[in-house]
Amino acid sequence: MRRWVLHMDMDAFFASVEQLTRPTVRGRPVLVGGLGPRGTVAGASYEAREYGARSAMPMTEARRRCPIAVVLPPRFRVYSAVSHRVLDIVRDVSDVVQQVSVDEAFLEPAELADAPVHRVEEFCAELRARVQREVGVVASIGAGAGKQLAKIASGLAKPDGMLMVPPDEQLELLSGLPVRKMWGIGPVTESKLHRIGVYTIGELAAMHPQDVTSLLGQAIGTELHRLAHGIDDHPVAERAEAKQVSAETTFDYDITDQETLLGQIANVAESAHRRLVSSGRAARTVTLKVRDSDFTTISRAETFSSATSDLATLSAAARRLLSAAAPAGTPLRLVGVSYSGLANSEQEPLFEHRPAASEESPPATETSDADAPESGAARQWRAGDDVRHPEHGHGWVQGAGHGRVTIRFETATTGRGVARTFAVDDPQLSTADPLESLG
Repeated sequence: MRRWVLHMDMDAFFASVEQLTRPTVRGRPVLVGGLGPRGTVAGASYEAREYGARSAMPMTEARRRCPIAVVLPPRFRVYSAVSHRVLDIVRDVSDVVQQVSVDEAFLEPAELADAPVHRVEEFCAELRARVQREVGVVASIGAGAGKQLAKIASGLAKPDGMLMVPPDEQLELLSGLPVRKMWGIGPVTESKLHRIGVYTIGELAAMHPQDVTSLLGQAIGTELHRLAHGIDDHPVAERAEAKQVSAETTFDYDITDQETLLGQIANVAESAHRRLVSSGRAARTVTLKVRDSDFTTISRAETFSSATSDLATLSAAARRLLSAAAPAGTPLRLVGVSYSGLANSEQEPLFEHRPAASEESPPATETSDADAPESGAARQWRAGDDVRHPEHGHGWVQGAGHGRVTIRFETATTGRGVARTFAVDDPQLSTADPLESLG
């Protein structure tokens, strides 16, 4: 029986949710992330990407490339709520679902088993339309005989599209794609393949299996060779929520130079950070793993007082741990960074650098929404804050300065709202629950 696996990926999700709940910025370049000088981009709308801005880029660089962008702080509780709405629809149409992150999922509907391509297209079109109609965000969908092919297809379908890959066309599609498109191929594996002249999936598929396993190892080599031939029997199944996210890299030769190692740690920390952001969570603990030339593995960890998703803070901690994990001059063959103590709650330090306990400034006191000041008198309004006014309802801060604050009163259900300016200490302004912006 022919298998159809679907991969649904919500396009530019964080930025799309901001455009949904703040109608004024629909169709405009939007950057989601830290507003400070060391902030990082968590999400960029397609309008911002046209200028070269992208996720994981320093916010200063993204703003330089796209000076007209609207910059907003991340609101993970809102993204999570929208994600739940979308996944409820997905689970309503398929009994087999695997959520991968806050903005993507695999599904394998029983009704599509052995179905013709046109029926799969109808199913995907109906699902995309329902998500758009009932939730208000755009999803791209790819479909194929396995999970890898479905994910590749959804990526090729972006933005706002769908791509079905029939079994008799999958090898033609795969053959011309770069090997980096495959699961399990990172920079190190890609470099090894490039050195022997293998650049595309088709070229990898044409290799003799023994040559692949000799180069990449028995387990990884066998798996990648099968995937290159379109053979993918990985099941679609719900997984328990990961307790940590991590990334690591093995060097082609042992490295002793400290500056080179610190640069490699920063790269790995950024890779792990992308997975952390994709999961919609923050981390309290950073762990650095190193493996020396004798294959001895050592791990050292640092824990913060509160969870953070700020790349600069997490990366700095990972780099600080190098001296504790390995004396200077130790030849290392592997470094890895993991983030644990994961939290789903939105916190003030997200994507914004805060001094660590070892730095001069005292640690900031964490406050919850319930502890936030009810009156504008004690509030320092920042762009993107959710605000409530007894007469005008829910709104968000468009700008503040010189004792004044401009609020745009609108939600996902109101359409473009009116902007009004108040004194920053106006007693009628109070902080609002971000979820109210969903309408």
